[in-house]
Amino acid sequence: MTEIFASLINWFDAVFIQQFDTWVLIGFLAQACFTMRFVVQWIASERAKRSVVPVAFWFFSLFGGGMLFIYAIQRQDPVFIAGQGMGLIIYIRNLWLIANERKAAMAQTD
Repeated sequence: MTEIFASLINWFDAVFIQQFDTWVLIGFLAQACFTMRFVVQWIASERAKRSVVPVAFWFFSLFGGGMLFIYAIQRQDPVFIAGQGMGLIIYIRNLWLIANERKAAMAQTD
């Protein structure tokens, strides 16, 4: 059992301590921003007592996803690059649709 525990400690040290650098810090900050989108969506839904996707969700998605995309490029991870790259297209498109909807609503009130 102590051998397993020692192996786990060695793995933790190799993964989280030895390779810690500025890019890992950026990656963690990016992940925190990306996670905030779910927190924002959850709070908005709880307040409305129904499922809501606020605009802030898409901005956190874009900002966090963009940072994670840069991190993935720096780490040269093709799976992560493809996943975040496709997500960025979706986030931008949703923000574009929201902006068009707001423009149309403003035009109707004039």
